[in-house]
Formats: sequence, structure tokens, C-alpha cells
Amino acid sequence: MAKSTGDSRKVVLAALFGNAAIAITKFIAAAITGSSAMLSEGVHSLVDTCNELLLLYGLRRASKKADPSHPYGYGRELYFWSFIVALLVFALGGGISIYEGITHVKHPVAIERPLVNYVVFGFALLFEGASWWVAVKSFHAGKGEQSWFQAFRSSKDASTLTVLLEDSAALLGLLLGLTGITLALLLDEPRFDGYASIGIGLLLVGTAALLARETKGLLLGEAAHPALRASIMRIAGDDPAVRSANGLITTQMGPDSVVAALSVEFEDALATPQIEACVNRIEAAVRQHHADVVALFVKPQTRETWRVRFDALATDP
Repeated sequence: MAKSTGDSRKVVLAALFGNAAIAITKFIAAAITGSSAMLSEGVHSLVDTCNELLLLYGLRRASKKADPSHPYGYGRELYFWSFIVALLVFALGGGISIYEGITHVKHPVAIERPLVNYVVFGFALLFEGASWWVAVKSFHAGKGEQSWFQAFRSSKDASTLTVLLEDSAALLGLLLGLTGITLALLLDEPRFDGYASIGIGLLLVGTAALLARETKGLLLGEAAHPALRASIMRIAGDDPAVRSANGLITTQMGPDSVVAALSVEFEDALATPQIEACVNRIEAAVRQHHADVVALFVKPQTRETWRVRFDALATDP
């Protein structure tokens, strides 16, 4: 599921330009028509635009090479900024939209020049849909044979995941806003415009909570994808000097950065130089098949010792 930095940056840039243009258009339309839902949508797009800037900064920071102070690189910077994005969506996007909606429900104001709203919503759906489609294609290209839900839960590419969630929420928000304005006009009840704004805010809060949950796991250090773990175990087990490949512990340090610790039991007759040669072969094979494994530590131990320690890890509260 790891994506190249170039692919991720393309997805974020597409979202950035689309959201910036849409935000300006929505704010102008909100000023002309007085629509609460349109103002909430403008805030939503403005927050998304700022979020994309933060993601671009995170991508640039995450691409820095390893140094003595960060020997495994800066990959988790992207996860940190993705978590900040989730907080911004929650606090600014969701909070302001809900507040604006409640204000318009308590003090309803009739929508003026509604045609402007419909024109803006039409263009917004077009631009948001284009940005969403770029994110969907990028996500689909990396998910392999997994289902969409499995790919979402196992994705290590926080930038593409964030844009995909934001754009999905944006499209749903546009539909909510369009519905609210239409009901307000048809029923001559401007409060529906406020209700739509509250709905948009709740949608953003839910999106932020989901995004925060996923990025928190990555920030704290999730295990790498099961397919990568299985491949490393297979590489180690195929070496003739290895009696058994006992297990593997991995940590995702960034979208394209994994640290792994491998437990193996070598054949008893091997001398130290032969064991060193075996470790070198395993490391070379892993680097050849998985360039994102930035460090592989091989620990010699029996299967029984590994099982005892791994069981203790698995049952630890």
C-alpha cells in the first residue's frame, strides 16, 4: 500500500488547487445570497485548502534523508501533520459550520438570489469530483486485491488517505447544502438552510474523528502490511543456513519506510562467519524485494524462546 512521494504530492496538489478555487467562489456566493449552508461550505473548502498546504509541508519534511538525529528518516512527520489536519477539520470545519447553522436556525434569514447558489454548487461538485477522482485512482492503484475497507484500514499513505476522506466529505457536504437550500426555497422555511449547515458540521466532525483514529495508529507505530511481513519471513526461511524463521516484528516509520526485527534459528553446525554470511544474504534479498525496509535486525534464537516472548507480548494488556 505504500505510495511514492510523487504520486502522493500529485493527489494533494490536485486537491489544493480545486479547494482554493471553490473556497473563493463559495464565499462570494455566500456574501451575495446570505446562505448559511453556502458559508459553511466556504469554511469547509478554506479549511481543506489549508490542510493541503500542511500535507505538502509534511510530504516535504518526510522526504528528508536520514541523519544521526533521525537514523530511520523523517517519515512520521507526514503522520504528524495528517493528525493536525484531522484536528483542524474537527475544530474549524466542524465547529464553525455547526455554530453557523445553529445561529441561522435561531435567527433565520431568507436566501437571496438562489440561482447563484445552484451555479456555485454545480461548479463545486465538478471540481470536487475531479479532485476526488484523482485520489480514488491513486488509492485504487495501491490497494491491490484488497477490498476498499481492508485497503482503507491498512493504508500507510496518510496524505492520499486524508485527501480521499476530505473530498468524500466535501461531496457529501455539497449534497447536504444543496438539499437544505432547495427545501428552504420549496417550503419557504429558511431554517432548512441552517439545518443543512449543522449537518455539514456533523459530517466534518465524523470525518475528522475517523481520520484522527487512522493517523493516530500510524503516528504511534503500526505494523507493516501483512504481505510485506510474509515476504520477509519467506525470504529468511528459504535460506539454507536457516533452520527456522520464527517470527517478525515491524514498525511503519513512514509511507515508504519500515523497520523490521527478524527472529531466526540457524543450523547448529554453522560457524560465526557462516552466520554472518547468511544474515548478509537475507538483508540483500530483502532490500532487493522491499526497498522500503530501511533497517532489518536479525536476532538468533530458538523457536521456543521466540514463542514465549511473542506470546507474552501478545497477551500484555
